[in-house]
Amino acid sequence: MFQIPPTNQTTMLLLFLIFLLHTTSLVTSSSDLRPGFYSNTCPEAEYIVQDVMKKALFREPRSVASVMRFQFHDCFVNGCDASMLLDDTPDMLGEKLALSNINSLRSFEVVDEIKEALEKKCPGVVSCADIIIMASRDAVALTGGPNWEVRLGRLDSLTASQEDSDNIMPSPRANATALIDLFQKYNLTVKDLVALSGSHSIGQGRCFSVMFRLYNQSGSGKPDPALDPSYREQLNKLCPLDVDQNVTVNLDSTPLVFDNQYFKDLVAGRGFLNSDETLFTFPKTRGLVRFYSTHQSQFFEAFAEGMLKMGDLQSGRPGEVRRNCRMVNARRAHLLPDSQQEMENKDEIHACI
Repeated sequence: MFQIPPTNQTTMLLLFLIFLLHTTSLVTSSSDLRPGFYSNTCPEAEYIVQDVMKKALFREPRSVASVMRFQFHDCFVNGCDASMLLDDTPDMLGEKLALSNINSLRSFEVVDEIKEALEKKCPGVVSCADIIIMASRDAVALTGGPNWEVRLGRLDSLTASQEDSDNIMPSPRANATALIDLFQKYNLTVKDLVALSGSHSIGQGRCFSVMFRLYNQSGSGKPDPALDPSYREQLNKLCPLDVDQNVTVNLDSTPLVFDNQYFKDLVAGRGFLNSDETLFTFPKTRGLVRFYSTHQSQFFEAFAEGMLKMGDLQSGRPGEVRRNCRMVNARRAHLLPDSQQEMENKDEIHACI
């Protein structure tokens, strides 16, 4: 076996062990998550996130609803790891252009602003995945919805997958059966599904998502019969056949306030998305829709519980705390070999351990 000089051998072994420790320390699980995770390392973290979200709400109310949906689009695809925030690279096709995200997810700049503020205060400490969780909670609380204590301690993914997002995330055409099946894969109940669908209490959706309901439901060439006629007329004016399908429409009749109006609208046949209205037309979910339409406090309680359960979804894959939410950190130069000879030496050490 090739003999490494003692001094070099000791140095390379030390570097390898540091690298190994750095790598293995990246793995996390839902059991690692806890309230107050940053109480010692960045005690102002939650305040900073909330402050930026308040400013975003003032500038553009719709932006906080957009940020709140990040938790859904992130956590369902390989766990809550901020993979959806990664920009594409020459070697990776990320999730921003996935079918459920392209021309839909927006306000990434709000997360950038939060991250910048946190990096100034506590560099390299607060993960982008935790930012999504905190910002989603604040989006709800700042618009009149429930507040809850979040569990933190997530790491950011090292990669993203457009294919995984395409295969997992439901379309606006999804029916209640498909949604129930999806949620069950993540140990989320029918109650969780209905309550979490109440996220559409704030924000807007694109005409693209409702066109088939207005003009060709199930290939019939006719509108969805579940639509209230007066609501359909309203949507026809907002989303005519020749409309720019990126034009947006309110998801419920109080789009700036997080309340149970969303469920009242579903009962009245005024649900914007097919995946929303199907919750009322489907027998297994109809009762919960009716209940939440008249019991706002119970809806708030169930929503907070569902967000916490969804926030616990973890892949167990290696991760890191990104310094820029749009890209993975540069690998540490002192942990990488400077020459082919050093790489060979590292291989020799690995073979002997």
